[in-house]
Amino acid sequence: MSLRTQLWLVFLAPMILIGGLFAFGLTLPVPVLGRNYVLRFELPATGEQADLPRIYGPQDKSRPLVVIDAGHGGHDPGASAGGMREKDLVLGLADALRDELVRKGGIRVALTREDDRFLVLGERFAMARALGADLFLSIHADSSGDVDGVTGASIYTLSDAASSEAAARFAARENSADTVNGVTLGDKTDNVSTILVELAQRRTQADSAEFARLIAREGQGTLRFHPQPRRSASLAVLRAPDVPSVLYEAGFITDPGEAARMASPEGREQFAQVLGRAIRIYFARVSATG
Repeated sequence: MSLRTQLWLVFLAPMILIGGLFAFGLTLPVPVLGRNYVLRFELPATGEQADLPRIYGPQDKSRPLVVIDAGHGGHDPGASAGGMREKDLVLGLADALRDELVRKGGIRVALTREDDRFLVLGERFAMARALGADLFLSIHADSSGDVDGVTGASIYTLSDAASSEAAARFAARENSADTVNGVTLGDKTDNVSTILVELAQRRTQADSAEFARLIAREGQGTLRFHPQPRRSASLAVLRAPDVPSVLYEAGFITDPGEAARMASPEGREQFAQVLGRAIRIYFARVSATG
């Protein structure tokens, strides 16, 4: 008998024994303890959201809320180069931006993750929607692969082509309790729900584009942008239909100079000041037109 077969038998034999006992309605006595035990799990109270991130800044809900998403995390390091990992760089940038916004006051801030944990893409914008966020910013670092000399930040919004597809999927999977822009989807047909989501997305895309424009404007002369900084793509993390959302590629981790700048206290401070100004100007304009 091979060593591999012996190892499989060691692992499978207990499972087969327990499965056979259950099949015949038998149980194994628990030594010493001598009584039955029940596992109990604490569930959130009705109507409460589980595992929502902490909100920093003023607790006045009339103040605007921005949710900052540090990309990747946990077993997903993102891009890597020169001993640096994207998940670490972007968490540092997210922390710096949160601190800048809280220090200046007037804006509520939440981070989708504050440590090295993994979140699926849907969880990230779902947190923003559950918190009632007014703006969602996902931070990443780019990779040029084998191409040398590519540098600069890029600003992504959801493309029009992706919007309709995302709207149909979103409306299809949401339950009867969900709402978009205050309209309950549950009492609408699938077609009507899809149309409502598409209308919400059109306004959201316009607001997202305005925020992206402000980032590019406020960063001129301070941040280094890619020659084509404004882009749109079918990015799942931007698909909240009622939360203006932007994905910011802070630079190329594959460029040693750019990676070092993103990781440095000075680089983080520059990033936080520029993005902080853009966020404040955006909310000021929304307040003035709302």
